[in-house]
Amino acid sequence: MRQQPRVDNRGILDPARLHRAVRFRRHLPAPALHRWVEHYWFIDWELTEPLTQQIVPHPAVNVVFRRDGDGDGDGREAGEVAGIGLELFSITLAGSGRVSGVQFRPGGFRPFWRRSVAELTGGRWSFTALADRWPPAAAGAGAGHCAGTDTERRRALDALLTGWAPRPDPVNDEVIALVEAIRRDRGVLRVDDVADRHGIPVRRLQRLFLTHVGAGPKWVIRRYRLQEAIEQAAGGVPDWARLAAELGFSDQAHLVREFAAVTGSTPAAYARSLV
Repeated sequence: MRQQPRVDNRGILDPARLHRAVRFRRHLPAPALHRWVEHYWFIDWELTEPLTQQIVPHPAVNVVFRRDGDGDGDGREAGEVAGIGLELFSITLAGSGRVSGVQFRPGGFRPFWRRSVAELTGGRWSFTALADRWPPAAAGAGAGHCAGTDTERRRALDALLTGWAPRPDPVNDEVIALVEAIRRDRGVLRVDDVADRHGIPVRRLQRLFLTHVGAGPKWVIRRYRLQEAIEQAAGGVPDWARLAAELGFSDQAHLVREFAAVTGSTPAAYARSLV
């Protein structure tokens, strides 16, 4: 059982600037939800000028509640379901406001959605627009996920997700474990590596990932390795040729092309922008 949420900044471009500008923190969900939920993430802000933040999304679904304006005022809370983002995500925060988000583990949203998660990939939907898809307890949940203390916000999210009545599924657990192995093991560079190590035919692996995660295993592997390259760039200027080889890119030029395609800048330019 996990005792603390992740503390890395993977996927966040210019994380130091974000942490200077807003209050950002993560919390674990109730223990019964750990198998499906990576963490809750809360952001509160009071800005004198707008902040535009960019994120290279994880291979995970997020459920997000946002309230602009004073948290104790009449600001209206809006909920959203965000499938895996294939492109760079950008959001602008201004004035004051709050966000309470749920980042599911890759594959973890399947027991809540109960259909192919690939249906959500690349899109964002209003939580209420999908209300007919949720069980009654979840569909009827009121606002308040952005109100109160962190403890109160955590309890509201726990109640929401518990009301969804997710059911453990051995196949889903297997997929979640496979994605976690990819994330942790830098030696996994190709789909064949996953298939061989776990004794799963490549075609079955691809079907499982699309249904439970929402993206194929090749994309998941490349996204995690690219996030690692971004984190390395934020920590200094590494040996790009060596790093490209370690992360499974054919050469340094291949890494630079993919880095630029996702982030909009080359690794060197990104590293300089953080100075």
